[in-house]
Amino acid sequence: MTEYDSPAKLAAQAGLAPVSRDSGTVSGNHRPPRRFHRRLRHILWMAAFTAARECPTSRAYCERKRAEGKNHRQTILALARRRVDVLWALIRDRKTFTRPAPAIHAAA
Repeated sequence: MTEYDSPAKLAAQAGLAPVSRDSGTVSGNHRPPRRFHRRLRHILWMAAFTAARECPTSRAYCERKRAEGKNHRQTILALARRRVDVLWALIRDRKTFTRPAPAIHAAA
């Protein structure tokens, strides 16, 4: 928490935050960063990839991003970025993650 002031800085270090490439009147032009912590990004990528398969909340988030027109890679990176925010909040608030209770489906 002392190394990074915000979750955005941690995400930038992990290569999950796009770098602005604006110039003159051109705005909204973003590219992936050139320098980032590759191990950290890989860990967050794999965590997001697994969560997209196993966690219903993460799966719903990914489906929502796909409906917005994002491809698979963009969807997983967005989920990884979201998970950085959640991890930051858990550490900041000194809480532990509790898995949501599974939904019980009634057999019809």
